[in-house]
Amino acid sequence: MPRKTRPKAKSKAALHPRNRHQGHYDFTALSNVHPALRGHLLDSPAGGKSIDFSSPEAVKALNAALLRLQYQVRDWDIPPGYLCPPVPGRADYLHTLADLLADSHDGKIPTGKKIRGLDLGTGANLIYPLIGSHDYGWSFVGSDIDQVALDNSERLLDANPQAAQRISLRLQPRSDQLFRQLIRPDEQIDFTLCNPPFHTSAEAARAANQRKWQQLGKQADSKVGRLNFGGQANELHCVGGEAGFLSRMATESAEFAQQVFWFSSLVSNTDTLKQLPVQLRELGATDVRVLDMAQGQKRSRLLAWTFLDKKQRRAWRKARWPAPAKPAG
Repeated sequence: MPRKTRPKAKSKAALHPRNRHQGHYDFTALSNVHPALRGHLLDSPAGGKSIDFSSPEAVKALNAALLRLQYQVRDWDIPPGYLCPPVPGRADYLHTLADLLADSHDGKIPTGKKIRGLDLGTGANLIYPLIGSHDYGWSFVGSDIDQVALDNSERLLDANPQAAQRISLRLQPRSDQLFRQLIRPDEQIDFTLCNPPFHTSAEAARAANQRKWQQLGKQADSKVGRLNFGGQANELHCVGGEAGFLSRMATESAEFAQQVFWFSSLVSNTDTLKQLPVQLRELGATDVRVLDMAQGQKRSRLLAWTFLDKKQRRAWRKARWPAPAKPAG
């Protein structure tokens, strides 16, 4: 199990209290469950072991070990060049989202297979559904516009039949659409989640890649694919960048106002948060929330919104969510 956090370990100290990745990585335990990690271990200047976090191969091996140790995920792997997200940060999103659901449910987190989430852009890694189904028993629809990514996610489900009971996959046939063509008529989704593309173009992503490598003290790589966390074009950039993506998401979400309880997304750029809540309220959102959360060494926000009024929310909970336990006595 991870060791206890030292007082000055700021990078992970702010993780959600239910996050399994508090403190320093236990590389001995991680290597025991995923021996391939041993080939990437280095002596840390502070003592103990670490990895080269600028190495895509080392980061991928660490992810596989974390998922195996903490969530019993077997044979996790992704094709070269696909996004390899940090597991602790992705877990934080899910725990923050669970708190949001609890806030709508008399303080009790609704759990179990009947609670259903839609992961927009699940990618080849399938991180959110794998963690969320393990920790809360939720069901998930993982969607993507990339069939190669979904094929790898399908392989992960084949290797993990218990998770496969709660996770299904859908191809979004239109790259210019998000919820349209994806949410089926009369289908009810308890929450959506998304990590939107950040950059406006391949050139902007390339420049950010160069700055990152310079900050790591490495020679800048000319290929975006050499980011330590990887990423295909559709995972890294889109028209309008993060702000444009989320604006389109907000507009489409209004079309499914009665089919989704909470829409949500990560937001990295604080400037994006200046206009988006205004747009959402103009579209008819009845509740818009910005929740601060840690994402490793940076801070992100979770933006969540719903179009349901209080009466509709009560009816939704009564029909779909297990009733909170009554106090004893």
